Amino acid sequence: MAGRLEGKVALVSGGARGQGRSHALRLAQEGADIITFDICESVETVPYDGPTEEDLAETVRQIEALDRRIVATRADVRDFDAVSSVVDDGVAQLGGRLDVVAANAGVFTFGNPAAETPEVEWDNVLDINLKGVWHTAKAAAPHMIAAGNGGSIVLTSSTAGLKGTQNVSAYTASKHAVVGLMRTLALELGQHRIRVNTVHPTAVATPMVLNDALYRLFRPDLENPTREDFEGLMTAVHALPIPHVEPVDISNAIVFLASDEARYVTGTELKVDAGYTLK
Repeated sequence: MAGRLEGKVALVSGGARGQGRSHALRLAQEGADIITFDICESVETVPYDGPTEEDLAETVRQIEALDRRIVATRADVRDFDAVSSVVDDGVAQLGGRLDVVAANAGVFTFGNPAAETPEVEWDNVLDINLKGVWHTAKAAAPHMIAAGNGGSIVLTSSTAGLKGTQNVSAYTASKHAVVGLMRTLALELGQHRIRVNTVHPTAVATPMVLNDALYRLFRPDLENPTREDFEGLMTAVHALPIPHVEPVDISNAIVFLASDEARYVTGTELKVDAGYTLK
């Protein structure tokens, strides 16, 4: 049986690991060929290790194992020329079309009140989480318009893009701003039958969340908090009795938004949050 995205080409930013790799895999499982890129290094002020070139190579291996084509490149989403080159090259190699964009690349910093957040931390988060999303859409949209096939752009926001989060000012500001960008793009690109939406995950089981720095933030009462200590607290903040969702849960939402099943869904904030924003 043909997949829902058979014959289409999808761009995924931040595809070396975590949600990005999961998105690329699910889109490929539905028949899409993949263009992806990642920084493949750690970022200053981000309190967990970044992806590696080996991570990106593993994404390539897994996509090729599905008998799908993939163009994967090391690039920094903050550098528009680099992103544009990745997209141009990928589209040229994969038949001159681009149908789906998952603007996923992002970082998470935390722990300081807004008035105490260092300038460099603020700039890194906004440059990656907001400007990087804009760069991805800016590089992709002309190809989608030129191909004339319509399409779907999905920007990754967060539950922090829908409600305030203490001691997470830069991240929260960036994810709220992504929603504003989505709404504008949905209006500007609708005439070309290109739909634009956001997804809003709660905590996802990736290195962005499952790291010692975050455990200490959420469990300052413990000298050496563990993943189990953190998960016990996180279960309490969700309406459903789970500590976090899995990357594939977000990927499935993106596949839906990319498919014809969502052909009239645009300008929408889709929560995948286990009820976090209800509390």
